[in-house]
Amino acid sequence: MKQKYRSIINTRTIVSLLFLVFTIQVFSQKVSLDRVEPPFWWIGMKRSHLQLLVHGENISITDPVISYTGVHLVKSNSVESPNYLFLDLEITEAALPGKFEISFLKDKKIVASYPYELLVRESGSAQRKGFDESDIIYLIFPDRFVNGDPSNDSQPDMLEKANRSMPNSRHGGDLQGVMDKIDYMHDLGITTLWLNPVFENNQPTYSYHGYAISDFYKVDPRMGTNKDFKKVNDMLHAQGMKAVMDMVFNHCGSGHWWMNDLPSEDWIHHWPEFTRSNFRSGTVFDPYASDYDQKNFYQGWFDVNMPDLNQRNNYLNNYLIQNSIWWIEYSGLNGIRMDTYPYPFKEQMAEWAERIMSEYPHFSIVGEAWMGQPALVAPWESSPGIKTGYESHLPYVFDFPMYDAIGSAFNEGAGWSSGIIKLYDVLTQDFLYGDEVKIVTFADNHDGNRLFTKLNENKDSQKLAMTFLLTGRGVPQLYYGTEILMTGDGSDGHGKMRRDFPGGWFDDELNKFEASDRTDDENEVFNHISTLAKWRKNNDVIHTGKLKHFIPNNELYVYFRYNENDLIMIVLNNLNEEQFPDLHRYAEMLDGVKSGINILDGKIYKLNNLKIPAKGSLVLKLK
Repeated sequence: MKQKYRSIINTRTIVSLLFLVFTIQVFSQKVSLDRVEPPFWWIGMKRSHLQLLVHGENISITDPVISYTGVHLVKSNSVESPNYLFLDLEITEAALPGKFEISFLKDKKIVASYPYELLVRESGSAQRKGFDESDIIYLIFPDRFVNGDPSNDSQPDMLEKANRSMPNSRHGGDLQGVMDKIDYMHDLGITTLWLNPVFENNQPTYSYHGYAISDFYKVDPRMGTNKDFKKVNDMLHAQGMKAVMDMVFNHCGSGHWWMNDLPSEDWIHHWPEFTRSNFRSGTVFDPYASDYDQKNFYQGWFDVNMPDLNQRNNYLNNYLIQNSIWWIEYSGLNGIRMDTYPYPFKEQMAEWAERIMSEYPHFSIVGEAWMGQPALVAPWESSPGIKTGYESHLPYVFDFPMYDAIGSAFNEGAGWSSGIIKLYDVLTQDFLYGDEVKIVTFADNHDGNRLFTKLNENKDSQKLAMTFLLTGRGVPQLYYGTEILMTGDGSDGHGKMRRDFPGGWFDDELNKFEASDRTDDENEVFNHISTLAKWRKNNDVIHTGKLKHFIPNNELYVYFRYNENDLIMIVLNNLNEEQFPDLHRYAEMLDGVKSGINILDGKIYKLNNLKIPAKGSLVLKLK
């Protein structure tokens, strides 16, 4: 009996000692606080719930406290890493703008604090208007456009320094350079600006592209500051233009601050060894796809320096969604371009889009679903014409099938499936999309060979492609430099496709922003695009009018845009010889019409003897 009693005492003593040791360890642990994200928020948001990521050494052993009218700390969530807390806040209608302390207590003493601020939303923020079919989007690679501030080209705390002699290094383009050329874009006829990512990319090499993000809440200091980005958007709005931000949910950079201290093991996807994605987007809706192939697509890394994020982690998923809303509200965005849209889990991407569109009903989002067949692109559009059982809530998709067609249609001779018929064939599949074709069309972008290179540097082919792009359905997007016949291919790992805009650096010999330094061919193409773009701005018939086209014959493609008020006839001649179209084919659209004004040169053309120049186009406003 005494032995049993001694055993109980010994057990209790050991437990007490262990508890004492644990208590001493806990209360002797150093606590620090280094970041809270989002760093501030707004009152009056539709969703009252806000979740804060808090990071700091041993922050999880503290008890957070908030005392502010209208703000309630609902729950403090700890995760695997002791250096994180996720705080669930409820911001009620009683909350007023102002600052309040988030205090972190240990042993009833404040060991860390953060001055959190609630701001007033800009008037009409929830009703902001996104881009639509009346717009023309201009895509800029900021590092390669204009170096407006050479003093920020290299930064002491950034790993990669500027080296313009290397095609795949940083060259020094920045947000100040973008600001300096907003008038140029406006004069070209652009209405919307899309910048490739401007987030911090603190990687040792190849960091200029922006897609290996190391801080989701910070503009890369070699580009400028968060305030500079907001200033760009404010300047665009002052010109009646719109702003689109490039975002990435599929992956971050290997240099992201959290990679040295992940909140939990499932924050990113792990394999026994590095496994690259198979890049097969079609596996998502493939009815016969194997689990192995789908897993490899969803969870494989995009590249060795781009860890694949696990959006099924609820904390991460909510973090990314709130990050998008924060940038919209902070910088005045009108739209988002989402990179590699099918690569994250589709259910989480649908939640992301739904949350944004709920907060901003007139906002615009376009997703990059890089697949060459309309049947594979269409399911990613909100309410498509085909049924998959999936609703993306995504307003726009990119027209990659048409991108492929434009890149080859103007190079080939007449044939059953070659030449300009490729454009027609893509359009015949528009029934796969929704009732209205919400699609962004483009001829080149930052990930492929320049259009002029694909067209064998044929100026007339480039003009034909631009006529088609700017008079077709959807929202046209231009890539910087297409208007001055810039060339480039992927032979060096993308650097040539993203060449510096001539004249964007102080020591450039030629300044292609000025007509006087452009060649005759460059000015011809620039003026062709500018004429169409400026005309397109104010013509609803191109924005929302119906489209009727006729099967191309002998590389002559005729289509019409029309509504109750206007009738536009577009003719593309892809042959190196003049053609005289047989107008009887188009009688259903030309009843009683005798002439039209060519938007491209202002001349009146009689339809009874209509001549289409070799490798030329007409855009006729009929009367």
